[in-house]
Amino acid sequence: MLSGMNENDFWQLIEACSSSGPDPEGDALAAALTARLANGPVSEVVGFAEQLALILYRLDRRELGEDLSGDQFLYTRAAVVAAGREEYEAVLRDPKRFLPYANNLVWAEALLYVPDDAYEQLTGEDWDRSTRYSYETGSNAAGWADA
Repeated sequence: MLSGMNENDFWQLIEACSSSGPDPEGDALAAALTARLANGPVSEVVGFAEQLALILYRLDRRELGEDLSGDQFLYTRAAVVAAGREEYEAVLRDPKRFLPYANNLVWAEALLYVPDDAYEQLTGEDWDRSTRYSYETGSNAAGWADA
C-alpha cells in the first residue's frame, strides 16, 4: 500500500509546486516540493517517494530509452514527470512525445532527491528506505521485454 499519498495527490502537488517560468532542470520544482513535504507528516514524504517511483517505473520502457545510458534515461524520465501529468500521460500514449526530452537531454535529476531531502529536513535523519517499485533503468522487466 502506498502511504500518505495517492496518484492524484501526487500530481496535484507537482502542479501546486510548479513555477510559472522556465525550469528545464526541475530545480525550482524540486526545491518547492522539498519545502512543502518537509512540513510533514512523514507519511506524505513516504507517499511521495512511492508515487514518484511508481510513475518513473511506468516510463521505464525500451521504446523510450534504448538509445540512452541508464542515468540519462532516468533523469530524462524525471523531466517528463516534472513537466506534469498531462505530458506524462501523453508520453505513455505516444512514445514519440519522449523524443524532445531524449534528443535535448532534458533532465530533472533534482526531482529524485526530493524524498531524501524532505525526510532529512523533517526528521534530522538520513532517508534509509526502499520503495515498492524501483525507478532504476531496466527495473521494469515488462517494459524491456522483447516484443
